[in-house]
Amino acid sequence: MDLELRRDPERLLEQIEEEERRKKRGRLKIFLGYASGVGKSVKMLAEGLRRRERGEDVVVVACQPKSSPEIDRLVAQHEVIPTLKIGNRDVIDIERILRRHPQVVVIDGLAYTNPPGSRHSERWQEIEELLNAGISVITSINLHYIRELQDEVAAITGKRPAETVPLDFLKNADDIEVVDAPARENLSRLREMALLVAAEVVESELRAYLRAHRIEEIWGTQERILVGITPRSDARPILESGRRNADRFHGELFVAYVRQADLSPADEAALEENLAIARDLNATIKVLDGQRDPARALIAFAREAGITQIFIGHSMRKGLWHRLRGNPVECLIQLAEGIDVRVFPQRTTA
Repeated sequence: MDLELRRDPERLLEQIEEEERRKKRGRLKIFLGYASGVGKSVKMLAEGLRRRERGEDVVVVACQPKSSPEIDRLVAQHEVIPTLKIGNRDVIDIERILRRHPQVVVIDGLAYTNPPGSRHSERWQEIEELLNAGISVITSINLHYIRELQDEVAAITGKRPAETVPLDFLKNADDIEVVDAPARENLSRLREMALLVAAEVVESELRAYLRAHRIEEIWGTQERILVGITPRSDARPILESGRRNADRFHGELFVAYVRQADLSPADEAALEENLAIARDLNATIKVLDGQRDPARALIAFAREAGITQIFIGHSMRKGLWHRLRGNPVECLIQLAEGIDVRVFPQRTTA
C-alpha cells in the first residue's frame, strides 16, 4: 500500500468510496453534433443495436417527435418504454425504467425542459438519476444547446433555443463522440467548437481518474499558438480560433506581423484593426523585421518563443506574401519542421 495513504487513512477511505461510487454508477455516452441533420440519432440508435448484439439489455425510452424512415426502422428493432404525457408534452417514465432496470437506456434528445409537475425540471437531471441508479445512458445533443456556448453559437447561426444543458454535465460523460459531416458554409467554427467540447470531456475524465488514483497533476502551459497576420488578411476568425485553442490547452496566444514598408493608409487602417482584435483577445503581439523572407522571420520567432502551432491564412498571394518563392504556405510548412501549421481559407488577400 502506498506509504502516503497508510499515513492518511481518511484519504484512503475517500479513494475507496470514490472507486465504489464509480463502479455502481451507470456510464454515460453522448453523441455530439455541431448542427442539426448530421446523423446523431442514427448513430445513437445503431450503437444501441450493437450493444444488444453483444448481449447487453438495451431499451429506448425517448425519441424525437419528428423522425425519418431510417430512424423509425432502427427504433422498431428496439424494446421501447413509452413516455408519459404531462399536459401535452412527453416525459420520460422514470419509475417504469427503474422497475424494469435495463443495463442501458437510449434517450434521443438530451436538451429537453419538462412541464410543471414533472419529477425533474430538465431531462439531464432525469439522466443523472438513472446513472445514479446504475443504469447506463446513451444520448445525443447539438452544440447550440450547451449553455455556456450559446452566445458564440448564436452569433454564427442566429438561433438560440430555450432549452439548455450545462457544460459540466457533459464533462461527466464517460464517452463522447462527435458526429462529423462535411461542414456547410459558416459552420466550420461550430465543428471546431464541437471537437473542443469533446476534448474537454476527455480531459475531465482524465482528471477524475487522476484524482481517484491520487496521481499528482502537473498542468503547465501546454500549447503556445502563433497567428501570423498581414494588413488585409481576414484575421478575426483565425485569431478567435487561436484564442479558443490556447484557452482549451491552458496555453498562450501570440500574434506576429512582419513589418512592411510603404503601406497605404487603407492597409495601415486594416492592420491596426487586426491588431486591435489581437489586443482584445489578450494576445502577445510581436512586430518582426524580415521583409525579404517573411516566412523565415516567422519561423525564427516561433522557435525562439517555443511555439507549438502556427495558424495562418492560405490566400495571401499579393504584396508581402507574393515575395515568397513558390507556394507561400508550402514554404512556411517546409521551414516549420516540428511545429504544427494550421491553414485557414481566406477570402481576402494581402
